[in-house]
Amino acid sequence: MKTWIDVGGIQPLASKVITNSIMKDRISHAYLIQGARGTGKEAIAVLVAKVLFCKQKSGVNPCLTCVDCKRIDSRNHPDVHWIEPDGQSIKIEQIKNLQKEFTYSGLESDQKVYIIKGAETLTANAANRILKFLEEPSKQTTAIMLTENSQSILPTIRSRCQIIDLQPLNPLHFQQRLVEAGLDDATARLMSGLTNNLDEAIEWSQDEWFAEARKLVVQLIEAFTDNSNDVYLFIHNHWLPHFKERNQLEQGFDLLLLAFKDILYYHLGNEESFVFFQVDERLERLGMAFSQEKLVTILHDLLGAKRKLKQNVHPTLVMEQVTLQIER
Repeated sequence: MKTWIDVGGIQPLASKVITNSIMKDRISHAYLIQGARGTGKEAIAVLVAKVLFCKQKSGVNPCLTCVDCKRIDSRNHPDVHWIEPDGQSIKIEQIKNLQKEFTYSGLESDQKVYIIKGAETLTANAANRILKFLEEPSKQTTAIMLTENSQSILPTIRSRCQIIDLQPLNPLHFQQRLVEAGLDDATARLMSGLTNNLDEAIEWSQDEWFAEARKLVVQLIEAFTDNSNDVYLFIHNHWLPHFKERNQLEQGFDLLLLAFKDILYYHLGNEESFVFFQVDERLERLGMAFSQEKLVTILHDLLGAKRKLKQNVHPTLVMEQVTLQIER
């Protein structure tokens, strides 16, 4: 999304709110942009930054070709600062460094912008340091905070930002884009359940690691139906060696959630909502093995496991605990 027309095609309300502010020369000193992955948070942040620095704007749109626009695209603009999680969180040292940068005047103008990705991962100390920025806003400073969950942000921070809520993308529209990009229908359905990001979906569809992950999800679910201790051997011999990193295990949980949802949809006769499985003998067998009540409990347990991962509980412990819960 390079222009506000592009944004309007996917996020019409967000585009209207921000472009109205641009036309009235009332860009907020702080935005909190909330939306799932792939809904356009970063593209909107980049557009706002370009509008603030581009000297050759055409109406509300930056020119996209000047030095300022190009440097913002490449993240090389000296007065546009990006903050991203260092590991699992944004730490106070990162915010201190940002504050130090802001003690200097702008290198090429008085305008400064800072963009915080994953703002929900700010530690308590880091969030309090950011709050000081927002409590004493400067006309020359614009904060843009990006998050998948604004409720995880301190209320005092939220109250000082203009909140822009991005809408989920239409899954059918996204699936069609994936098919046009070369994915088959079944893969497009699965990817639309995992991400809203086109490039990410295409990359995963071609990734051998991801293909193996899908196989392991099916094998694990079938192991749960065997009523034996083999499931624990499978976890340690196959699952954990493949899902080594925390983000990989989180993706494994996402796949398990989609698979168990399909089994629940099978019970409900909601075949048009299937994402992970095809209608075949395997799905019928799994439908017989798990009751609706059990499936609802499993989905709840998997969501809880994802939350524990976010809270930095050790991945192996998280996997062992959710395995015990599903086995009950």
